[in-house]
Amino acid sequence: MFFVLSKILQYLAMPLLWIVALLLFSLISKKQPRKRKSLLAAVLLLLFFTNPFISNEVWLAWEPEAVLMKEVPKYDAGIVLTGVTEVNKAPYDRVHYSEGPERILEAIQLYKLGKIKKIIISGGSGALKDVARTEAENLQLTALLAAVPQKDILLDEQSRNTRENALKTKELLTKHPEIKSLLLITSAFHMRRAKGCFEQVGLNFDTFPVDFRTHNRSFYLDDLFIPSTEALSKWTNLIHEWLGYIVYKVLGYS
Repeated sequence: MFFVLSKILQYLAMPLLWIVALLLFSLISKKQPRKRKSLLAAVLLLLFFTNPFISNEVWLAWEPEAVLMKEVPKYDAGIVLTGVTEVNKAPYDRVHYSEGPERILEAIQLYKLGKIKKIIISGGSGALKDVARTEAENLQLTALLAAVPQKDILLDEQSRNTRENALKTKELLTKHPEIKSLLLITSAFHMRRAKGCFEQVGLNFDTFPVDFRTHNRSFYLDDLFIPSTEALSKWTNLIHEWLGYIVYKVLGYS
């Protein structure tokens, strides 16, 4: 039930949906004051959520600082969280990334640099329907094509969300007592929730945020005032993450 409700909440956490709802209300409302207020609110929300400067500032405040690769010590394993590939997209002879390929690409780089000895990939599928291949398999394929030996890749193909990522990874680690030091690798915007979940199940680890969605602060005209659909999309992702973070806190998952 929680899994299904989280999917519904994901669609409700869309600023574009709020703006469209206000516009529709302004069209059907018979009272002129309400009509004007709804239209004004829709315009103001549209200007706010499409402003690239505001969006970038909020993301800069939310994302943790990057960790330089040269400063990363050696770990027995890096835990890579999925949620970045299309699991039902043909052709199936390749991996289709929707976002955040850095999660596995930077894990591969850390492996090649000798910073992590093994790569643990955690995540089955966040889809409500059957899938052709799990996300863990997708990321594994990417690692294999980058010449990471199969013996150094461990998979959790059962988890469907961040809470289950933590639980299933801990369960997997009980079968590998030789793995003691861990590095958690996920997108920067997702790291707060992921860190809380993995701490809640009792795992000790360090963090390595990747897939930063921000850019350096800019005061050029196009970054200050020109509306951007990308900014609107970023707000949708961030609000969804905020809601997930709050819900996980309330439920004691993180």
